[in-house]
Parts: sequence; C-alpha cells; structure tokens
Amino acid sequence: MADAATVAPHSRDLPNPPKIGGFVPFSSCDYPGQLACVVFLSGCPWRCHYCHNPHLQKRGQVDGVPVWAEIIAWLEQRRGLLDAVVFCGGEPLAEKHLPAMLRDVKAMGFKAALHTGGAYPVRLAHCLPYLDWVGFDVKTGFAGYADVTLVPRSGDPALASLQQVIGSGVAFECRTTIHPQLHDEAALLALGDTLAGLGVQDYALQRFRPQGTASALLGSQPLPAGYPSNATTQALAAKFARFSVRND
Repeated sequence: MADAATVAPHSRDLPNPPKIGGFVPFSSCDYPGQLACVVFLSGCPWRCHYCHNPHLQKRGQVDGVPVWAEIIAWLEQRRGLLDAVVFCGGEPLAEKHLPAMLRDVKAMGFKAALHTGGAYPVRLAHCLPYLDWVGFDVKTGFAGYADVTLVPRSGDPALASLQQVIGSGVAFECRTTIHPQLHDEAALLALGDTLAGLGVQDYALQRFRPQGTASALLGSQPLPAGYPSNATTQALAAKFARFSVRND
C-alpha cells in the first residue's frame, strides 16, 4: 500500500475512521462485467443462519487489514487499471462513513457497487446517488424475515430499502440464498411473485454453502439433490427478464 500521507484530506481526516473487515484487490465476479476490488465493511445487525462471514458481524477494524486511507492511496495507483470498487460486509450500510467513501471512489473515476440486505434504508438513501450497481440480498418473504435473520421485523427495513433501489433507476440484482430448512418450494414461488410484483427484473437463487457457517439448523451438508426442483426454477424463470441458479 502507498503511504497514507499521500491521501486527500477528505479521506484521511475522517473522524472515527471506517471499520474495514477485509479487502480483495481484484475480483471479476462481484460486479457483473467489471474488474473490481472488494472492500468488506464490519458490522451487521442481523444473524442470518447461512452467514459465511460471521466474523464481520461485530463492528471493528480487523487486524492486518488495510485502513480506508491506505485503500484510497492504493486506488490512486489503479486509475485506468481497475473498473470499480464494491462494498460488502457484514452489512456495509452499518458503516456511517459509507456515503463519504462512495464519494471518494466516484471522485477518483471508479464505478461503485454495493452488496446489501437493506438493513438501514435511511443511509441507503444517502448512498444511492453515488452507486452504479446494487446486489440486493432478499432473505425470504418480507413477513418472515425473522426466521432467517433472527431479528424481529427485519423485513420492514429490507422492503423499504428494496423499494428505494427499484425507484432509484440504479442497476440492480436481487438474490436469495436458499436452503430447504428456510425456503420450501412454495415459499420460493411466493417470493418470486412478490419480487416480480415489485418490478424486479433480475433475480438469482444462490445455493447454500456450508463453508464458514455456524448454523445448527442448516448443518454442514450440501443441499439435497433435486432442490429446488426443475418445475420451481422454470416457474421462477418465467417471472423475470433474467433468472439464474448459482452454486457459489
């Protein structure tokens, strides 16, 4: 990393600096069609059964990970070589400095993307003017969010945030991490109806991965063969302009 002294004052002088939980210099899969670096922000108010980054649930700068000023200095040397910066977590909206971080990135000429579950709709509203793409994690039907997140009424801010994203004109994708203990096939079809009714065009199911999780409910075994069924995936595909099922 370049010396932090080279960083512009608006990045260097943030009080109580952003809490960085991880940093990936190069990724081709976190922002469709773009070569990006990925900044993991610490903190999340939810405790999803399938979370594979539980170490990022607590707020705090992770030891050995670059601080934001160092990342900005590194990005200064990547102008023209890197397309975008992706912010994820944890829940990146837990970081109060995220709007300022997005402004930094955009001022340097990079595209900006966000992976979020929408836990903080007010902060999301401040971020949307600086975003080029959003990957929005829809946990389950909004009335049943607590079954996944273990936090009562967590579906309320998630729905409000998704409605903001849809209304913003920012390109986005919705995706749901699936497991038969959390989503039976009827629930998947009902969720598809809800999202299509809201105006979602791009939707993906992501198969549960046990690596890194600590859920007694979901266990450590791969998903059963035949889940979800071809009939369910075909019915979902008919609801969206773009639909996929991912194994990672």
